[in-house]
Amino acid sequence: MSATTPATPGATLPGWPFSFVDRVRFGDLDAMRHLNNVAFLQFFESARIAYITTVVPSHRPTDPDDDWGLIFAECHINYRSPAFFDEEIRTHVRPAQLRRSSMRIEFRMTSEGDGRLLAEGWGALVGYDYTAGAAAPLPDVLREIMLEQGAREA
Repeated sequence: MSATTPATPGATLPGWPFSFVDRVRFGDLDAMRHLNNVAFLQFFESARIAYITTVVPSHRPTDPDDDWGLIFAECHINYRSPAFFDEEIRTHVRPAQLRRSSMRIEFRMTSEGDGRLLAEGWGALVGYDYTAGAAAPLPDVLREIMLEQGAREA
């Protein structure tokens, strides 16, 4: 699907194993009355956490198992179209790259109303050992799930 082809409202896109719908709230707006650039990160965060906890139900970002968790290390966003108050946004999520202690998750945000592309990009997550205070390898169970969901080893 190209950046100019609108998504079908209400559908998860082929090749994107997960999507999450949220609504633009008044507090998400900027002075120009459209979704603030910072709020795009919050929509991606909600979708990303919902995705990870769906495929790995034992993962709880606020209560890391054995002091191991995932930290958000980097993000890249291409803004394509503004979103407006009360608009429903579907964020499509898929794993992209898998490394020893990190992975890249891609996202694509579309309007549920007309399917237009709002933003696309990726975020890097790093396995983190809170006791050691350092990066740590991704657990085998997470690696296997990400590979099944379409991630490729980098």
